[in-house]
Amino acid sequence: MNYKSTRWRRKQAYILARDKYQCQEAKRYGRSEEATTVHHIWPADQYPEFAWEDWNLIGLSTKNHDAMHNRKTRELTAKGLEWKSRTIPPEKKL
Repeated sequence: MNYKSTRWRRKQAYILARDKYQCQEAKRYGRSEEATTVHHIWPADQYPEFAWEDWNLIGLSTKNHDAMHNRKTRELTAKGLEWKSRTIPPEKKL
């Protein structure tokens, strides 16, 4: 995934605006934090077919985005796995 591409920058701007520049993880707990990055709920390197899907992208603060991934192993943390388990791809919904 090229996070410097024009396509990604446009998608990122769209998702941040859609989420009203509010961190969606903080919002779950009634807190207000600025969203500065966009997170792939289903990781783009493992699920490239979901990389550009709006339902798979959420605005997060840098702190909350860092909490979604183990930066050394690039694996999802428990918090990242929780979001993934609650976000079912549309074609898999019953």
